[in-house]
Formats: sequence, structure tokens, C-alpha cells
Amino acid sequence: MSDEQLVGIVLVSHSAEVAASVAELAKGLAGGGGPAVPVAPAGGTEGGGLGTSSELIAAAAASVDRGAGVAVLTDLGSAVLTVKALLAEGDELPEPTRLVDAPFVEGAVAAVVTASTGADLAAVEAAATEAYAYRKV
Repeated sequence: MSDEQLVGIVLVSHSAEVAASVAELAKGLAGGGGPAVPVAPAGGTEGGGLGTSSELIAAAAASVDRGAGVAVLTDLGSAVLTVKALLAEGDELPEPTRLVDAPFVEGAVAAVVTASTGADLAAVEAAATEAYAYRKV
């Protein structure tokens, strides 16, 4: 399977370092057995500060779009609002793009692992959402 058929993943954090680290972790835990899932961090502001940037998010989504859809996971409240605003504008993000309600780290790992199997956008979203049920104790 080629990466042309894979769902892309965008990880939106208020921190560029957090977004990049979670992307690296998720890709690393997905292993090298399958095709590389297109994953892009979109963290912080254009100036390198804490916050979110609609421009960085839109650019990240465009960079991972392979025609199979884009799943966007966020860390905190205003990141969610920024992605919702982009989705409402209708022409800023590739079609289809979904904001996924999932825990940031666990959801990212589940999304990347599932996407690496060639699963469609609905399955990637479901896997990430199911990460809310992961028990630690």
C-alpha cells in the first residue's frame, strides 16, 4: 500500500515542541512494518510562542493530505476553537477533514497506528476516540 492512500494526521498543540514530540512518539510506536503515515505537528504560533495558529494548522493539513482524509487532534480548548473556525470557513482545510475528540497523546498513537493499516478516516477517528477508554490502573 502506498502513502497516497493513507489518512493524514495533524497534531495541534499550544507548544511547537509538544506537537513535534507527540508526532515523533506516535510515528515511532506505529513501527516500521507498514507504510509511513503522513503526520504533521502544528504547534505554537508563527513567531514560536505558545498558542495556536490557523495558518500553521492549514499548512500542516495540506502537507498530510493524500486524498483519504485528514484527522486533526488537539490538546486544549483554544486549539479546538481554532480548528472549528477553520472547518466552518469551509475552504481552509482539505476535504474531508475531521476534528477528532480524543486524548492528545493516546489518541495520536491510536490514530497513527490505525492509519498505518490503510484504514479509512472513520476507522482512524474511531480508534483515536476509543483511547478515552484506556485504563492506567
